[in-house]
Amino acid sequence: MKTLLVTGGAGFIGSQFVRQRLAQGDRIINVDLLTYASNLSALHEFENYNSHIFVKGNIGDCELIEQLLFEYLPETIVHFAAESHVDRSIDNSTDFITTNIVGTHQLLVTSNKYWQNLSTELKKNFRFIHISTDEVFGSLGSTGTFCETTSYDPHSPYSASKAASDHLVRSWYHTFALPTIITNCTNNYGPYQFPEKLIPMLISAALNNQPLPIYGEGTNIRDWLYVDDHCSAIDKVISEGIPGETYCIGGKSERSNLEVALAICNSLDSLAPREDGKPHKNAIKFVPDRPGHDFRYAMDITKIQTKLGWEPIIKFEDGLHNTVRWYIHNQSWWKELRKKVYDGKRLGISLV
Repeated sequence: MKTLLVTGGAGFIGSQFVRQRLAQGDRIINVDLLTYASNLSALHEFENYNSHIFVKGNIGDCELIEQLLFEYLPETIVHFAAESHVDRSIDNSTDFITTNIVGTHQLLVTSNKYWQNLSTELKKNFRFIHISTDEVFGSLGSTGTFCETTSYDPHSPYSASKAASDHLVRSWYHTFALPTIITNCTNNYGPYQFPEKLIPMLISAALNNQPLPIYGEGTNIRDWLYVDDHCSAIDKVISEGIPGETYCIGGKSERSNLEVALAICNSLDSLAPREDGKPHKNAIKFVPDRPGHDFRYAMDITKIQTKLGWEPIIKFEDGLHNTVRWYIHNQSWWKELRKKVYDGKRLGISLV
């Protein structure tokens, strides 16, 4: 059994990682502030597990984090906690700066203090894993891919805040020798994703018989990564990754936003047909594009394939169909969120 401290473990990707590691028999110290996009219901099956210690708290609370570290002596810190929605960062960047930059800084300071005081053996095996995004690299044209040596060129307050946190993590490795590893992943999707993100937003809107908004002409392209595949990649990085290194993680599934919308509509036509008998794609509505909308992201995952032996195994069509089915069968979960937290209205239009 390993002990891991996970930040943001009640969020979308973090909760899937926690579920996966608890099922493997590990002990998880789960620190989450339970802001709007976090939800403990994603971990309901583990609420009585002694190996799941949930703590509501802020990653910037150095006293709390220090207490947890020295009490439970985790071998690994996996840092998911972040504000992550581009549109929200356009409307209000303050939370992104506070959590993603200042919070990460405080977590690094506390983690380094902890690591410096560990025994030689524990110190040797300790890892700080920082989960980041491909958005720090900016935008691609119709060709090319991002890789670990791509220069940073963030275009939104969100991606700028994540770029800053990446630089902080890397600097703590070079300055203090803290054994940090950074992962930059492409767009995730799957069950329990907060309904403001593209795929769950379109699924929930369709099931509510609402229009399906697509920015611009729907030509913006993303590489889609099923959340289970992402978590298996993080497992590989924890067990075999080299401190000081960065690993790019992608799904090898480039799709335009319109292609994603049409694929969702096709799944819904078979799993949850409209009462009027019309195809779901009839509800697609093109809306003004987002300010600074990056055209294309694509990831070269050669390094993690060759060095760590990882690659995605879930095909986009299969993962999307599973995701659509989950949202159909768990409507009470996302309807409650849309009722109390996010009503489905468009965000990030202050400059549109």
